[in-house]
Amino acid sequence: MYELIDENADFLVIYKKPNTSFHSDSGEMGLFEYCKQQQGLSELYPVHRLDKVTSGLLLMAKTAEINNQLTAAFRARHIEKYYLALSAKKPTKKQGLIKGDMTTARRGAFKLLATQENPAITQFFSKSVVPGRRLFMIKPHTGKTHQIRVALKSIGAPIMGDVLYADAASNSAIDRTYLHAYSLGFALAEKQYRYTALPREGEYFRDDFFSAAIMEWRDPWLLSWPKVVEK
Repeated sequence: MYELIDENADFLVIYKKPNTSFHSDSGEMGLFEYCKQQQGLSELYPVHRLDKVTSGLLLMAKTAEINNQLTAAFRARHIEKYYLALSAKKPTKKQGLIKGDMTTARRGAFKLLATQENPAITQFFSKSVVPGRRLFMIKPHTGKTHQIRVALKSIGAPIMGDVLYADAASNSAIDRTYLHAYSLGFALAEKQYRYTALPREGEYFRDDFFSAAIMEWRDPWLLSWPKVVEK
């Protein structure tokens, strides 16, 4: 269900495996309660969440005070998050900004709107891995449900294996949804923390083509991300 990456008196960072529900689902214990039980903690607070299909890094606070500090940092966009994704489609643009309001659609999905009253904001770079497969490095500035999945769908490059946003033909024989929370960076008590974790599950996340493609992006905070100007 998860692997412990780091732990101290204030927080813990875990690696969430794909297809793991954060909260209890269909009578089964969810990741959050399971982690709390396994770590023997009387208190634990989820600073943020990941979709069931998404793997990668999660931050949890051990006290209410630390949780308040970290959630405030999230709201103020002082916590850096970077995600990896694979798509079988070529996007309408290879890098840039995707910005717009989101609203509910059918079957529990969401869609991107042209309006920008309370927009989801997503930056990305992309590159070809092999013909028919493209790697994305994604920096979300907001934390809306399905934000990255909807953003890539909006530029014609739905994530491989995503049953909500990619067509059935694209998902044939795909072993997982290829979205991974790769890196977290934040400050707490005047100390800077930064974590990275490559994906461990998924045939296309573990092949040599992916390993070669990710090399120049291993430290995504060093990439030349254009400044996002908000109104």
